[in-house]
Amino acid sequence: MPASATKSLRVAVLADSDTRWKWGALTAQRLAPAAAEVRLDGYLLRGRATPTARQLGEVGVQADSLNEVTGVEFVRAMTEESYDILVLALVGGGVQAMLHGLRAAWGSGRRPVVVTGYVGVVYEKLTDGLLLRHGADLVLANSRHDAERFRAVYEGVGADASSVTEVALPFLGGAPYTGEHEPYTVVFAVQPSVPDNRRDRVYLLDRLVEHARRHPGREVLLKLRSKPGEHTTHIEELPYQKLVQGKDLPANFRLVYGHMGEVLDRTDLLVTVSSTAALEALHRRIPTAVLTDLGVREVLGNHHFTGSGCLASWDQLDAGHRPVPDEEWVARQGVAAAGTSSGAGSYATAFDTARERIAKLLDRPGGLPPLNPYYTRETAPGYLPGILARHHLGPDGVPLPGAPAADKAPGPVRQIVRRAARGAYRHGVQRVAPVIRRMGEL
Repeated sequence: MPASATKSLRVAVLADSDTRWKWGALTAQRLAPAAAEVRLDGYLLRGRATPTARQLGEVGVQADSLNEVTGVEFVRAMTEESYDILVLALVGGGVQAMLHGLRAAWGSGRRPVVVTGYVGVVYEKLTDGLLLRHGADLVLANSRHDAERFRAVYEGVGADASSVTEVALPFLGGAPYTGEHEPYTVVFAVQPSVPDNRRDRVYLLDRLVEHARRHPGREVLLKLRSKPGEHTTHIEELPYQKLVQGKDLPANFRLVYGHMGEVLDRTDLLVTVSSTAALEALHRRIPTAVLTDLGVREVLGNHHFTGSGCLASWDQLDAGHRPVPDEEWVARQGVAAAGTSSGAGSYATAFDTARERIAKLLDRPGGLPPLNPYYTRETAPGYLPGILARHHLGPDGVPLPGAPAADKAPGPVRQIVRRAARGAYRHGVQRVAPVIRRMGEL
């Protein structure tokens, strides 16, 4: 047995939102060998979507340490700390910036195995996002379907596709659905940015409320992602909490927060536009409906569910329709909706290949070679420098002069100024900018 399978492992996760922290931390746990003692250090990239304490608690993953950092601070920390595995749970541009920053900082010296991937369904910017993630040792694909697409993109541009590794979403699980609850419970899983306009969001809310009125014996829940003032991976300019104010709501209609898995424990029908919650529900064999009321469109993400058997409208659901998932489709998506022992087993072993690859990389004679992203100053001279500059890195990956904490840890006064500036930035992004955009639409 390789030494990496039994020794104590140090794992770092860098995340830029609550959703990506959930994916990154749970992925880190699944990647570690069962026999290994793991120390998990979390780093939260400072920005508009840095998760709050409540959001972190809702994820339910405990890190041994947790620090909020800038990109430059993180790169410096990776030269001061020694890790075996690093999970970059970031948007594509953030991954690319960290790959170049770390390449410059580590050079040809010892470094951890670098892993990245996606938090859910990949339905937009496939090529752009994948090439921004190229250079990590493992680029995780959440299903066979995604793994095939990822390799095709890399091979199509002449990039090394060997990093693509099929796994599964790390947060699938929970008890399989065994039958209707009392009361029968319908859950609508909202998304921060889908749909992206007031008219469509009000329409969905009104249909959900109307469903509750039509079925007074059912409990109808609006599952919310964040509380007012909190933000997730995507900015939510029109939260349902505000849209529901002033409406005459039936007694069997409620707004709920909390861990999605706990909500699914009492769900009889999961309804959404295109949330990853649909895959969580399908994995547990809970009846799942992906709405077609606003069309089946790429901008909504529900086109991803074409062929799933789950597409349905509110009219159909009001009439009692319960979608039946297509077993071949869900199998390709890496979920065990068929309910067979082989399906459950395949999910239990979904990370085996990734663990084996990591073990071999950790035991590689002479250590790992320098990181080698597809994008360089030669291949993308008009694109890469701007991505790096957003994280205060130069075209060579070295921190720019004057970059935050490039030379030393911030003192008490600097920390206070930084917190004030961060608060002003968030207010501008989350409060002022949406108002200006809506005024421009008048």
